[in-house]
Amino acid sequence: MSPGGLRRVVSALQSGVANETSRQVDRLTGGVPDPLVNLVGALLVLLVGWYSSRLLVRYFGRPLAKRFGRPSIARTVLRGVRAGVLVLTGLVALTVLGLDFPDILVSVTVFSAVVGVILAPIVGSIVNGVFVIADQPFEIGDMIELADTGTRGFVEDVTLRYTKMFTLDNTFIVIPNGNIRDRDVINYSAEDERTRLSLDVVVTYEGDLAAARDLVERAASDVDGVISGGPGIRVGAARYPAKPTCYIDQFGDNGVRLRLRYWAEQPYKLLTVRSEVQTRVWDALADADVEIAYPHQHHVFDETSGQARVRIDDADGDGDGNGNGRARSSPTDGRAVEGGPTTTAAGLDPEGENGPGTTDAVRDGDSRDAESESGVDDG
Repeated sequence: MSPGGLRRVVSALQSGVANETSRQVDRLTGGVPDPLVNLVGALLVLLVGWYSSRLLVRYFGRPLAKRFGRPSIARTVLRGVRAGVLVLTGLVALTVLGLDFPDILVSVTVFSAVVGVILAPIVGSIVNGVFVIADQPFEIGDMIELADTGTRGFVEDVTLRYTKMFTLDNTFIVIPNGNIRDRDVINYSAEDERTRLSLDVVVTYEGDLAAARDLVERAASDVDGVISGGPGIRVGAARYPAKPTCYIDQFGDNGVRLRLRYWAEQPYKLLTVRSEVQTRVWDALADADVEIAYPHQHHVFDETSGQARVRIDDADGDGDGNGNGRARSSPTDGRAVEGGPTTTAAGLDPEGENGPGTTDAVRDGDSRDAESESGVDDG
């Protein structure tokens, strides 16, 4: 059917509905003025249209959900159907009020052109919503995580403008589709909700590695929420053991690093499962007297004795020892320091009985005290 023919059909349908509505209203109202009758008729049309749109959504909701297999698409289609019914109802109500369809069409076109410029961001958000629904990065009921913030929760609804999300902290987040398309989203429920976790344990070299690995595996298998066996779990082209498995990961400086790999059944209980696994592993190793290694640090102090001599280089090279130079401390065994005149700082005994350039602290054989008491900074 051509666009002109479709327009004539819609116009005839509106005219027929409007005329029939007007006749029925005239028959019921009698001598009531026409403007009031038209207003009441328009309100009745709006009421009937609104109720009809709800009935359509309720009647076609389940069949559409089964037909598309995706709740987000089904909800979007139902919203579109309801919006179309409401728009058609509004046009009929305007016709009942006495406006012709061509005038209404021209008014709507002009209004849409003006509003389109103002509402351009909203239109862009709707376009992003179409891409979100078409790309299928997540679905209603999926558990997702926003990688940049670490926020995790369940998708409550996906509309053309925004995505609604309930976090695991029972907070409600509304994210514009334009923003969510530009962010990295982790979907824990896309294909398989089972999530693999890992735990690193470092045991000493003196321990029994075979016994330690067996204890760690059995401790993880006894935790509720951990998959304890069954066929291998396929991830892409690889297949991994379903039961907890402990590997020797690395021979470190402090001990042997063991890495436990296990699968959690539900993605929203990862913290609970991880905590329980670590508790069970700790108890199992403690009962078996398997020592968990920890870092060791050895600090070696080299305490040497000697004399500290402070010299000041003559910066201008005139040999007058005027102090225009750089002061520095150096250990010495009683020999003079070459390269410039030698002077002393506060607290030094230049001609004492212990020799030139020595302090009282040096008399005790502690060169470090001599440097601190001299009060001269290096540089």
